[in-house]
Amino acid sequence: MKKNMGNADKTIRIILAILFSILYFTNTVSGTAGIILLILGGIFLFTGLINFCPLYLPFGINTCKKK
Repeated sequence: MKKNMGNADKTIRIILAILFSILYFTNTVSGTAGIILLILGGIFLFTGLINFCPLYLPFGINTCKKK
């Protein structure tokens, strides 16, 4: 897997994952919407930690800085 996410993209994803978790665990968002947000937050956290987004591949998106 070649990295295709830059630092800004990574930071935004991790912040969103934390925000979604807070919303779910404080019961601000509950039920099906809460579970969907929690799953989406888990995906954002995972892709942010490994610096790779599989959805970027088909569209040719790369937010990494050129070396």
